[in-house]
Amino acid sequence: MGSEIVINKGYNDVNPVQFGYEKCKSLHSFGPATRFYWLFHFVVSGRGKFYINNKCYSLSEGMMFVIPPFVETFYQADDNEPWEYIWIGFSGKPPLDLEDTYNIPNAFHIFEGMKLSHNYKKGRTEFLLSKIWELFSVLIEEKPQASNSVDTALNLIHSEYMLPITVQQIADRIHLERTYFSNIFFKRIGVSPKQYLLNYRMEKAVVLLQQGHSVTTTAFSVGYSDVYTFSKMFKRHFGSSPSKYFKEIHK
Repeated sequence: MGSEIVINKGYNDVNPVQFGYEKCKSLHSFGPATRFYWLFHFVVSGRGKFYINNKCYSLSEGMMFVIPPFVETFYQADDNEPWEYIWIGFSGKPPLDLEDTYNIPNAFHIFEGMKLSHNYKKGRTEFLLSKIWELFSVLIEEKPQASNSVDTALNLIHSEYMLPITVQQIADRIHLERTYFSNIFFKRIGVSPKQYLLNYRMEKAVVLLQQGHSVTTTAFSVGYSDVYTFSKMFKRHFGSSPSKYFKEIHK
């Protein structure tokens, strides 16, 4: 028996607002229109076209198209092989950056499973919510490796900033060479992993000082083994020593 690391990612609420399925007639269409919520359509069979952001996608069985809130879209079933699809709409913020379309035939069982929601009355919303998160897990697993690596690094920083972790240790744990890791991190986040780790530690330090914790306790709580190094980094970051900052906010 063992335990798995589970990282608190601080997800916002996601709430199902619409669900349905349809075998469309030839050239059946919808739009141009916008929605106030996210909407996923999974193509069970047949073909059709999806228009978004001046792009046109030809879709078939096993593919999904994504309609973001407040974005104008249009979609139409094929003339000869009109599609059958299942859709789920939800409000809130997805846990990943979504593309316009996906080829995910292995998600068929998730969407097909959503039809079982008719067996639930009081718990229908919660059942559909579980299916949405199951779908998210599939999409996250299929994200490009570089993107996954940066997400993993961010999770490590957010969950272990209080430990004396270094950029080299983070790169080693996600099995990437440090320079390559730093490059993909900077490209995605806009700052180096070293700077991001420092910024995150300093943000947490300010919160602890505001709560009345001593400089020593704060230093140890944000990953510094000695107060001198912490004070030097804090002053370089904010232009004021942590002891002076502490006195100013607790006058």
